[in-house]
Amino acid sequence: MLLSIALILLCGMSMSWICKKLKLPGLLGMLLTGIVLGPYVLDLLDPNILNISSELRKMALIIILMRAGLGLDVSGLKKIGRPAVMMCFVPASFELLGILLLAPCLLGLSLLEAAILGSVLAAVSPAVVVPRMVKLMEEGYGTEEGIPQLILAGASVDDVYVIVLFTTFTGIMQGKSVSVMSFLNIPISIILGMIIGLLAGWLLARYFEKVHIRDTVKVLILLSISFLLVVAEDHMTTAITFSALIAVMFLGVGLQKYREVAAKRIAVKCGKMWVAAEVFLFVLVGATVNIGYLSHVGLKAVVLICGALIFRMAGVFVCLLGTDMNGKEKLFTMMAYTPKATVQAAIGGIPLALGFACGDVVLTVAVLAIVLTAPLGAFAIDSSYKKFLTKTK
Repeated sequence: MLLSIALILLCGMSMSWICKKLKLPGLLGMLLTGIVLGPYVLDLLDPNILNISSELRKMALIIILMRAGLGLDVSGLKKIGRPAVMMCFVPASFELLGILLLAPCLLGLSLLEAAILGSVLAAVSPAVVVPRMVKLMEEGYGTEEGIPQLILAGASVDDVYVIVLFTTFTGIMQGKSVSVMSFLNIPISIILGMIIGLLAGWLLARYFEKVHIRDTVKVLILLSISFLLVVAEDHMTTAITFSALIAVMFLGVGLQKYREVAAKRIAVKCGKMWVAAEVFLFVLVGATVNIGYLSHVGLKAVVLICGALIFRMAGVFVCLLGTDMNGKEKLFTMMAYTPKATVQAAIGGIPLALGFACGDVVLTVAVLAIVLTAPLGAFAIDSSYKKFLTKTK
């Protein structure tokens, strides 16, 4: 396992550096590193590290969401109002509708199979989007208009909505009845996640105010509480649950609101941790990509993904109607809401594991979506934000 960790860090960072020198997103180099080192090409990674890959990726995602919460300007988000709520579910719904219309014609899937494929593809990747929005907030681009805050909040909630849809559609395919409570649980889990996160942030703020400890210890406490929140959500069997990832982000928001001085110092520490966490996240996402499946994919799958993204961007445009954003800002928001990686890597193989006839197609298209949209979306964000967004003075 030590050899695998060394290869992940050294090769991942080297490929990221090379890609940045070529004016490409470093994320592309990390994904390629994972694909090459992974079990489907050179098979150089220890099976033990691959077995805990999903847990390591979740830890990396927790670090960046916590960092995002510590720097999130909630007042900027409040100014946006209605579009912030719509961004949580409208773009994903539009993309799902697009796949329902296109997949039966292009890939010969039934409507239910197309719905399962759509629920896999419809999620935006927080792993790609969140660190870039954090960077924009730090540099002050679009913050006055609330653009990075809007995308950040939407990307965090979008996944909750899509995963509930995926669970519902796979349940129907297995002959289970549709539960109204599962759909009611979407807004409830989001609101509960916000409340739990803010409460935890307030309690920590009071604790840090009375007990003076090193910032490194504070970071470890925050991480431990975040891990406990995720574990609590995973083990809940009740009809009503809460979104742990939303809670993690609002834990940072709460701490920032009630103990801003400590929040700023902890945010710096989290930024340093993200240097290593980012490499692990994207290399391990790349390691899940079986490029052998891509040989079964024709031009039709590429057309499907492109068509779905057009529907998604149309959904974002609908959300932004009536706002004060200009054309460039709207176009940037539409592009920034397209990358896919985390959710597709996590659930893309489930239909195949469940023995569904569409399982092979779903996994293949999910892999192709990661390979196409993660680097292209990252490149679109990195290359356009300085041109399309206004820097706050």
